[in-house]
Amino acid sequence: MEKEVIIKIDQLTKKYGEFEAVKGISFEVYQGEIFGLLGPNGAGKSTTLEIIETLREKTSGKVMVDGMDLDKSPDEIKKIIGVQLQTSGYYPNLNLTELLMLFGGLYNRDIKPSEFLAKVNLTDKAKAKYKELSGGQKQRFSIATTLINQPKIIFLDEPTTGLDPQARRNLWDLIRSIRSSGTTVIITTHYMDEAEVLCDRVAIIDSGKIIAKDSPDRLIDNLVATGFERPKEVKKANLEDVFIQLTGKALREE
Repeated sequence: MEKEVIIKIDQLTKKYGEFEAVKGISFEVYQGEIFGLLGPNGAGKSTTLEIIETLREKTSGKVMVDGMDLDKSPDEIKKIIGVQLQTSGYYPNLNLTELLMLFGGLYNRDIKPSEFLAKVNLTDKAKAKYKELSGGQKQRFSIATTLINQPKIIFLDEPTTGLDPQARRNLWDLIRSIRSSGTTVIITTHYMDEAEVLCDRVAIIDSGKIIAKDSPDRLIDNLVATGFERPKEVKKANLEDVFIQLTGKALREE
């Protein structure tokens, strides 16, 4: 059975004067997958995402989202996507329940904040203010806000940066549960182990060009097939696994 394409990018470019940040990249994202866009700082991945999210204008190329042309239907595309805020764009004096009601109003949706807080394991923080949350709690709340308009696609930009191992793996579970409900997830991360664990497919972008695109397993197998060997013996677990095994998966939050 052929997979349904929900995002199709064809020869996308973005220029700032003479500087070309995105250099004619093309890729597809399938309905219901977790797709990773990986690359070093300045590679062009954030610019690419911001164009798809309708937040930044492209220079040329074609962007199709759920069958809609970005050039013709940007407002319709906005209705079916959820974008995680990278920095806190939340009113400091409102609690989480009030913030969710505010977002519901912005999307013109009558929501039950308790349901969204339950989805991200924050029921006990309903009356807490955003600034009072731990790093992991802030990230989970931020993801909850992306789900308010029941999007077909959500975009997560480095969602686990700065989190401790328990919070990080808890967020992995949350992202998987969002995907299992049928939502397509586009994620950027600097953590390759995270991409390997979470992503069905990844595209690696460098200097504005896609240099590899496949499932993590195939990309690893292709590298091994060239005769590549790690200088150190590969073990069946890593130090993070040891840490989680010894300290448990339970979140340690105030």
